[in-house]
Amino acid sequence: MYNVCLRMVRDELEAEDLLQNSFVDVFTKLHTFRFRSSVGAWIKRIVVNNCINFLKKKKVYFEELDDHQVPVEQAITDTSPTQGLSVQSVRKAMFELPDGYRVVFTLYMLEGYDHKEIGNILGITEATSKSQYSRAKKKLRDIIQSQKQASNY
Repeated sequence: MYNVCLRMVRDELEAEDLLQNSFVDVFTKLHTFRFRSSVGAWIKRIVVNNCINFLKKKKVYFEELDDHQVPVEQAITDTSPTQGLSVQSVRKAMFELPDGYRVVFTLYMLEGYDHKEIGNILGITEATSKSQYSRAKKKLRDIIQSQKQASNY
């Protein structure tokens, strides 16, 4: 759960605080658990919601999908090899993503939410979620590519 917090807020101290607050919420709201999912999924949902609320308070910016934007279906596909990528380099690149991109990317790619769920959680449209995810992937590729080029010099 700490890693979920850290990926979403990019700050170790904030992640620790959010995790602690989330577990306070878990224990104070335990009587509301209805056994509709596993306890772990319920706890994860509380953690994710607390992170999102924190980010909303910081006014994370989500770009709306404009009509002149390229549809997600036509988004650039990754044809570059992943050779030489370490977990650390990808993690570092993720931390460089703008907050809106990083949150959608994390919820979709790492936490398994679909775009409709992300839209509901963040109060954005499904199209915006898809757009943010597509832009996050492109930006992540660009960051990783620039890291590779910098390491070759």
